[in-house]
Amino acid sequence: MARAPWHGEVVSIHIAPKAEDPMRSIQSVRAIEGRGLEGDRYFRASGTYSDRPGPAREITLIESEAIAAMARDNELAISPGDARRNVVTRGVPLNHLVGEEFLVGGVRLRGIRLCEPCSHLEGLTRRGVLAGLIHRGGLRAQILIAGEIRVGDPIVPADASGAWAAAPLTSAGEH
Repeated sequence: MARAPWHGEVVSIHIAPKAEDPMRSIQSVRAIEGRGLEGDRYFRASGTYSDRPGPAREITLIESEAIAAMARDNELAISPGDARRNVVTRGVPLNHLVGEEFLVGGVRLRGIRLCEPCSHLEGLTRRGVLAGLIHRGGLRAQILIAGEIRVGDPIVPADASGAWAAAPLTSAGEH
């Protein structure tokens, strides 16, 4: 049986009901195609950038390794929720997933573009976060197949063979 070139997991999940509200850590969340994560500000179209259409705000991910690297390299520690990304991962090369499909548990995602930090994020957290997360601020992704995402879920390439990629591909919109 072939193994995936990488195999990661969901470390934590975070949502905020409105723009600039503190992120709340949760154990699971429902991901809906074309909408985002139930209960999150962008699902409700109440996020800071909700006026910018497109799938790039459905879900955001960041590597726990990037948060740790910022603390190490920049002496700037923040909690995972303070990064204001929905899903914190471990063992996932997010920067390499732009244009790629991957599975988070049974939810199928497509990487849209990198989620570079901005001055708005730095204003909501602390000085230095922008520089500390440059080129490692995470990934914006589109939800292709809905489902539940839980802390501890595996994250694998969609084309991985074997037990890790057992999610069915039965969506009517599948191409």
